Amino acid sequence: MLTVASVMSLMAFCWPLLWHPGATLSGDGRTPLVFALVLPVVIALVMTQLGNDDLDVKALALLGVLSAVGAAVRPLGAGTAGLEAIFFLIIIAGRVFGPGFGFVLGNTTLFCSALLTSGVGPWLPYQMLAAGFVGLGAGLLPRLRGRLEIALLAVYGVVMGFAYGWLMDLAFWPFTLGPSSQWSFLPGAPLGTNLHRFVLYNLATSMAWNGGRALSNAALVVLLGPAMLRILRRAARRADFA
Repeated sequence: MLTVASVMSLMAFCWPLLWHPGATLSGDGRTPLVFALVLPVVIALVMTQLGNDDLDVKALALLGVLSAVGAAVRPLGAGTAGLEAIFFLIIIAGRVFGPGFGFVLGNTTLFCSALLTSGVGPWLPYQMLAAGFVGLGAGLLPRLRGRLEIALLAVYGVVMGFAYGWLMDLAFWPFTLGPSSQWSFLPGAPLGTNLHRFVLYNLATSMAWNGGRALSNAALVVLLGPAMLRILRRAARRADFA
């Protein structure tokens, strides 16, 4: 279920690069609408499946606590040069409790924070899934301990700081510029052409934000990661999580 949902979600983000003139959904604007409608369904199915199979009562309780903490932390940094503390918590929790927990935590944290900050809108399902990917990937990283683990998580935080921004930009890039800009999305153009335009658009509009997010992820992992890993692992042992 998680693999299928991940593939569908990536298609929802990357549809501008996959658009083909002969595709069934091309030419009438239905493609983004279809994916936008599919995303909430995908999120609901995945979270229901994981809740039934992989998360017991103790894990759900911890998920609620961490989601609330993340939602409370997000307003402290969001909006200031891309500095965001919310991804640090998702990365560390995904690392400790696994990819499924990390994916759900990314979704629930962004959902809760959107409710607190009045950030509910068409972008929310995309934000939830992109944050879910951050937690999922952290749970799939190789097993390391000590300084090597912190270094690995810091590098991962940098990569995901940019990846989150790329995904969000990609999903809404076709709607943010007019058709005449040199950075605009060209329906039906070759992949290389649209990819080149998107890279230029992203560098010009989002590099500073993505860089701030990447640096804040790495800094928080280095400064707070060791202590947070010990706390969550101790909680996992005492709660006897799988």
